[in-house]
Amino acid sequence: QVQLVESGGGLVQAGGSLRLSCAASGRTFSSYHMGWFRQAPGKEREFVAGILWNGGRTYYADSVKGRFTISRDNAKNTAYLQMNVLKPEDTAVYYCAAQSSGNIYLIAAYDYWGQGTQVTVSS
Repeated sequence: QVQLVESGGGLVQAGGSLRLSCAASGRTFSSYHMGWFRQAPGKEREFVAGILWNGGRTYYADSVKGRFTISRDNAKNTAYLQMNVLKPEDTAVYYCAAQSSGNIYLIAAYDYWGQGTQVTVSS
């Protein structure tokens, strides 16, 4: 069992930055691939970014490529999502998730989810 807790969300103006954190407890964090997803009102949850268990490779949705950076610190059991040049369309609840194996892009591949943190970008 892995417990995930997101933090760092908030209200920011367009063009600004936020850094989300995902603190993990429970089983060995370093054995899990991590992903960030988001869900805007009235829309389906979508993949944002993913990182392999050792940080060796990262993956991004086209909509955030070049603006967002996913990283992890296995010594601190924490994953991060640095979000720069934020746009109003980035407004959503952001979730982190963990999986032991599977397609990094697919919601169904993830075994554990946090409760989410709200990100609101004003124009």
